[in-house]
Amino acid sequence: MSAGRPRILLIGCDGQVGWELQRTMATLGEVIAASLCGHYGLVLDLLDRDAVISTIQRERPDFIINAAAHTAVDKAESEAELSGRLNAEAPELLGSLSAELGVTLIHYSTDFVFAGDADKPYREEDLAGPLSVYGQTKLEGEQRLLATGANAFIFRTSWVYGNHGHNFMHTMLRLFKDRDRLRVVDDQIGAPTWSRMIAEATAQIVNQLRLTPSDAEYLRGIYHLTAGGETSWCGFARRIAEFSGEACRIDPIPTRDYPTPARRPACSVLDNTKLNRTFGLQLPDWKVSLEQCLADRKN
Repeated sequence: MSAGRPRILLIGCDGQVGWELQRTMATLGEVIAASLCGHYGLVLDLLDRDAVISTIQRERPDFIINAAAHTAVDKAESEAELSGRLNAEAPELLGSLSAELGVTLIHYSTDFVFAGDADKPYREEDLAGPLSVYGQTKLEGEQRLLATGANAFIFRTSWVYGNHGHNFMHTMLRLFKDRDRLRVVDDQIGAPTWSRMIAEATAQIVNQLRLTPSDAEYLRGIYHLTAGGETSWCGFARRIAEFSGEACRIDPIPTRDYPTPARRPACSVLDNTKLNRTFGLQLPDWKVSLEQCLADRKN
């Protein structure tokens, strides 16, 4: 691959992060967008092994970005097989094809690979201990992908929200219209991360790898990519209300008062030091990104 405009196969282009990646990647090269529905490009079903193989062999991309996954955390508890195929088997296949063709692969994972019982932000090398099917299958996907030997970059992120797709921010904004009081969990701690920030950080990294492709082999691996700072779901909800100008009272409750099919980690804040040292990226505080996201929503 030269330092010119690369061919970038973007899988899952209609998701929260994929939607933003279409824009950021277009500044770097030719984007071949693909998704299950095919509304914005190619139709590609990650469960169809033959289709995945033929698409990648035909398109011959320089980069593959996999932004597709089974992300419905609670549904995954009753859809373990589907979650495993999308979150574990598909990344392994993409990794094998990337290794075979000499393609650099970008893949996204989650803070939910951790148990949430640490007393400081998790580093990449810390012991994983997922509490849910979603977390287990995402961790298995990381392990299978790395085992292929591909030049793979796995970016763990957390509490993703944005102006496209289904997410906590959208849910809160909808509920604010119907209710003047909400009860939100206050004992789960994480870092809300804007999908656009993830896409912009990814673009900067891809650009660095495009200019110095030999770096991919020794820089590959797992990185944490989240907004700075931390909060609870209740704190997140209160900021959404504040920045959107909604007058809704939000009361804190413990996790036990809001049972869900999947267990969540109590504290899954991630340490971004490795990302900063390797790529020179200093990610903004979550409150700054949230305010910008909501401002963009009004424009």
